[in-house]
Amino acid sequence: MRAMLLVNPKATTTNRRTRDVLIRALGAAVDLSVEETAYRGHAAALAGTAHAKGFDIVAVLGGDGTINETVNGLLDPANGAGAADRPKLVVIPGGSANVFARALGLPNDPVEATGAVLEALWEGRRRIVGLGQALWDDESRYFTFCSGLGYDAEVIRAVEGLRGAGFRATPTRYVATAVRHYFMTDRRHPAITVTGPGIPRARGVHLAIVSNTTPWSYLGNRAVHPTPWASFETGLDLLALRKLRLHTLLWTIGQMLGETDALPRGRHLVQLHDEPEITVTASRPIAFQLDGDYLGERERVTFRSIPNALQVLV
Repeated sequence: MRAMLLVNPKATTTNRRTRDVLIRALGAAVDLSVEETAYRGHAAALAGTAHAKGFDIVAVLGGDGTINETVNGLLDPANGAGAADRPKLVVIPGGSANVFARALGLPNDPVEATGAVLEALWEGRRRIVGLGQALWDDESRYFTFCSGLGYDAEVIRAVEGLRGAGFRATPTRYVATAVRHYFMTDRRHPAITVTGPGIPRARGVHLAIVSNTTPWSYLGNRAVHPTPWASFETGLDLLALRKLRLHTLLWTIGQMLGETDALPRGRHLVQLHDEPEITVTASRPIAFQLDGDYLGERERVTFRSIPNALQVLV
């Protein structure tokens, strides 16, 4: 069995020694070719060649951003692979949050996750998961766990700026940035409207989170569940906030950190579950993120559920 391993050498939680150990372990089980990513979009370009080169598996060692690129490369229609013959995905967490890997049930430690992946490979275990797809202007991109517009994307934009300045994206830094940015964002003029087939129009929204699974993110080892009913086997879920008052935000976050199967409650919330399509429009350009990757400002994004999109060895 032939496998391509995509390695992000800048992955947050791995070093050269750890990567060498993982490469040797995987290389003992499959015919392994290793590729290091060198720039943004490189993982997508490499994964897009896997089918034509005869690889059965594409493994990725990196964070959620590298995994997202890999998934988009695998599903790129230009590579000529249909769902049945598309290479299977293997995920080894190497980032700061590793939401997709942990949502699949993998350990957060890359060495332990490699052991779990090897067991899945030996036993032939696989899982078929659905994805989300975001479409805007003339572009589209798949996402594995979440997307969002508004305040949460503004926080991600600010953290990416700090990372560009050499700071690590730790849970403490995310919280500190979110608190600091709360006093900078426009809390008086909600710009977002949520619509969709058969969905009542919801106006006056400050932020919209669209989920393909749960959790939405992690604060260290604590999962954050704005849409606890979301899963890889259903359509898309949404949580939107009509109020950004401090007590409202803190009350909602407290519920997200609580019971995993209970929906957050509040008159200020807009909630959707298992939807095939959701459209978010804005009266002005607003921040947009996808799988924790800031993608600029947008005024209209349509989200679609893509069932049974990907085979994952897990």
